[in-house]
Amino acid sequence: MSENIHLHLPTHASGPAPEVVDSAVILIHGRTQSPADMFVIAGRINLPGVSYTAIEAAGKSWYPDKFMAPLENNQPFLDFALERLESQVVQLEERGIPRSRIVLLGFSQGACLACEYVYRHPQRWGGLIAFTGGLVGPEGTAWDRSRTLDGTPVHLSNGDFDPWVPLQRTKETLEVFQAMGAEAELHVYPGRDHQVNDEEVDLGRALLQRALNP
Repeated sequence: MSENIHLHLPTHASGPAPEVVDSAVILIHGRTQSPADMFVIAGRINLPGVSYTAIEAAGKSWYPDKFMAPLENNQPFLDFALERLESQVVQLEERGIPRSRIVLLGFSQGACLACEYVYRHPQRWGGLIAFTGGLVGPEGTAWDRSRTLDGTPVHLSNGDFDPWVPLQRTKETLEVFQAMGAEAELHVYPGRDHQVNDEEVDLGRALLQRALNP
């Protein structure tokens, strides 16, 4: 496999050091976006005691095709993206932060990547906040539900007719995570544009407060 195009890019940080608060939130941006866009969302969440780290995709995209395209269409870039996220988690573990104190927060393509990563690394996480996202794979994908997320709090949200992430896939993702033992919930917003609205921000804030007690 060729060199991972994402690994050489820097990690961006905001808030206190993870060691100070014994926790961290990893921000994962969407296609055509950057860490700056995720820090805007973090600013709207407005919890100064949270340690944020944002990872960056090469060319502002984690993988080239739609997230419901055949998996081979997005390789090796999907694997690259998952490897980049895993490397960030490992770096936090090396700083003393366990996975049970790490929350993944993504929007759109970043939310899909976060969902896929948590699914492939089942255990107790600090939490997952997926603003307009779902598990990766074509229609008809069968997911293994036998592994456990051990009560991981999960927030999923979407509009009823989002142009990039079909609501049905987000519903399927909810069912998979609930079957895997996550404390997962889905909020649907009729007529909402492809964005993060104020209620989603409020719900994300509430999850972080419950999970990390900032």
